[in-house]
Amino acid sequence: MQIVKKPKYVSNIIVGPAYPLRGGIAAHNEALAINMNKHSHPSSLVSYSLQDPNLLFPGKTQFDENDIAKEKADLEIKTYLNSINPLSWLQTAKYINEVQPKLVILRFWMPFFGMALGTIAKLINKKQTKVIGLVDNAIPHEKKPGDKILTKYFTSNCNAFMVMSKAVEDDLRKFESNKPIKYSPHPVYDHYGKIVDKREACEKLKLDESYQYILFFGMIRKYKGLDLLLKGFAKAKLKNKKVKLIIAGEYYEEESIYNQLINELGIEENVININQYIPNDEVALYFSAADLVAQTYHTATQSGITQIAYHFKKPMLVTNVGGLPEIVPHNKVGYVVEKEPNAIAESIDDFFENERAKEFAANIEEEAKKYAWDYFVDALIALYHKL
Repeated sequence: MQIVKKPKYVSNIIVGPAYPLRGGIAAHNEALAINMNKHSHPSSLVSYSLQDPNLLFPGKTQFDENDIAKEKADLEIKTYLNSINPLSWLQTAKYINEVQPKLVILRFWMPFFGMALGTIAKLINKKQTKVIGLVDNAIPHEKKPGDKILTKYFTSNCNAFMVMSKAVEDDLRKFESNKPIKYSPHPVYDHYGKIVDKREACEKLKLDESYQYILFFGMIRKYKGLDLLLKGFAKAKLKNKKVKLIIAGEYYEEESIYNQLINELGIEENVININQYIPNDEVALYFSAADLVAQTYHTATQSGITQIAYHFKKPMLVTNVGGLPEIVPHNKVGYVVEKEPNAIAESIDDFFENERAKEFAANIEEEAKKYAWDYFVDALIALYHKL
């Protein structure tokens, strides 16, 4: 990742997870700050000292313990915010009002954070600072009582919103029909390093280079549809082909559910299960070893996984949900299929039987140009100037 030195002054503050917190949203916030700085919009971050209380966090750790991630510390990151401590919300708002930035970007992806972020937005001096909510999900994948109230409290205190899929824009208009909402697709994640030769990637991951691999990457939750992929993979006509499925990510629900399904389908020998968070310096290896990246989600908005796949020029198989079809043109850079194992199996068969990899990879290189960070930053600043 290219690191831009701290700005001498701050005209924008991004409030949301950042190093040493891990995950796609933290990575996106850091990349946004870096690219804002590159485009002469000096930006810093305010992150969480406590993001998810341990009782509510299903993973092993919330922190990125990889040394390479420490490079991100060169960004200006303050850890004022505690999601469940109102005093920290007041401290964060006080800091923002003292700095007097032109723009504050509040990262919203779950109603749980609505009270904290909504209170900060409410306390920001709107005469000197505009507030844009950068919204990943207006309606969560896993719904709970009180979601609508918390989301509405957050949205009511923002001036405008930025979204990365049309599906989120539609959901957000149910809460705020009159405020400006700007759509700009999720930019390509380009900070995970360069493409690695497949032989080298397989060697480092201790994979058999003679096989082809389907990659299911990222945390495993019910809505991400690993069950659909396993059933489709089992139906695919792969008996005479050397194809395996790699599941690379930490389980945020019971792994035994999927192990039982794998056993019932009789595909144990063709599934490689890596139940752990994949550190940044290994992401390039998994995507470079893969031939096809699968996202067979039950529900979705946008996804950073597609944008990692674009960076590594990997064809994708996605289900026809949320914003995924917007990003993956069917039969051009991959497949858009219905949430049905037979449809998934047919696309897997077509990809390997008709050797689509080179054709799709060439199209990906051209398609990826649409998702440059320049466009995202320009769209965000244009939205600010309308306020």
